[in-house]
Amino acid sequence: MQCMEVWGGNEPVNRDVVMPGLDAWVYCEPFENASRGGDVYFVSSCATGRITRLLVADVSGHGTEVAETAIALRSLMRRFVNQLDQSHFIQAMNHEFISLSKDGRFATAIAATYFSPTSTLTLTNAGHPPAMLFRADTGEWSYFQRQASGVRGPANVPLGILDISDYDQRFLHLLPGDMVLCYTDSLIECRGEDGEFLGSDGLVRILNHLKITRPESLIRDLLSALSALAPGNLTEDDVTALLFMQNQLQPTPSIGRRLLMPFRMIIRLFQSFLPGGRPMPWPDLNLANIGGAMFSPLNRLWGRRIRD
Repeated sequence: MQCMEVWGGNEPVNRDVVMPGLDAWVYCEPFENASRGGDVYFVSSCATGRITRLLVADVSGHGTEVAETAIALRSLMRRFVNQLDQSHFIQAMNHEFISLSKDGRFATAIAATYFSPTSTLTLTNAGHPPAMLFRADTGEWSYFQRQASGVRGPANVPLGILDISDYDQRFLHLLPGDMVLCYTDSLIECRGEDGEFLGSDGLVRILNHLKITRPESLIRDLLSALSALAPGNLTEDDVTALLFMQNQLQPTPSIGRRLLMPFRMIIRLFQSFLPGGRPMPWPDLNLANIGGAMFSPLNRLWGRRIRD
């Protein structure tokens, strides 16, 4: 992906994306082979190539009903593309769905932000099925339970349900070969041999039975295994899976490019005021993001936020 690019939508897709620090594979098959579905997926890269954001959302409705929502989410991805802290992005998504609630629109979502200089991943879950984590050193899959926020009242609820801003962020360090799988509920609502829904535990068991020979074939192998459990699995809803793996690639901007970055930001600001110009995607004000773009040692400040 190119810097400042936002890729994704709610159309059928089966492709890979390579970014600094991450290889990603995206699969989406809308219900009944429609041209658009209710599952939305996006990947973005910041101006310096250090920040990659990934989003999977399951929006109420199908097809063209979700098309405008997908456009709005793309706009939000672009607005926050240069922000390392994803909390404001999650809050903005919730407010967007609150405005759509009069149409009965809401969504579950999982957002991930990867900071390549420190291999730090931030995960936020808004009422979505838990992400699955594969650790290369153990060769095993496990899943993240949604955290309790530690405050009274609802938290981490689906977007558009309540006008709240209490969404937890979980931090972890990815090592080479580690993988994360985000998906929509069609995978855990498959039925096992006993006729019951698999749930997260059942999905983990299937993942741990798969032989990972090539990461690029993992989604296909997983969907084949789910389809083999019972007739009709994966045919009653949209199916979306996003897999990404730490690849050790680092952005290598020259010193000159780093020093010119403030001037490029000024140019983008000027362009945003021109007719038809897009709003300026401001970076968040912290040393790891702004300072780290010019002086690499400052990037390490973000790695200290890991709580795993």
